Amino acid sequence: MGDVPEVHLIVRVDLGPHGRLGPGKMLLLDNIQQLGSISAAGRAMNMSYRQAWDLVDQLNRAFTEPVVASQTGGKSGGGASLTDFGRQLLAHYRHIAAETQRAAASDMAAIMGKLRPAEEAEAGK
Repeated sequence: MGDVPEVHLIVRVDLGPHGRLGPGKMLLLDNIQQLGSISAAGRAMNMSYRQAWDLVDQLNRAFTEPVVASQTGGKSGGGASLTDFGRQLLAHYRHIAAETQRAAASDMAAIMGKLRPAEEAEAGK
């Protein structure tokens, strides 16, 4: 008998006209925090610098405080880091996602329990 595909719950926070917070932007913020650079964070996600910068700019414009602080290149080479608020935002999102996963665990298991094996889904295409 085949393997049942894993079921995932994806948490996105709709910010109205300011866009959304979701796993992609949170991964970008996490990468900026770890790598110290918007371009390195984008590369780690196979994303162009422009796309990464646009997402950071969108986040910085959405809130009353910046999420990411960046420095242009020069002798020290520039870089980027999360602001205190950026670290708080990442922590809040992770908490929301964890609580949502916990609250939905039994329902997610029920859904997964009724899924056909992955091979049957592929055969039906």
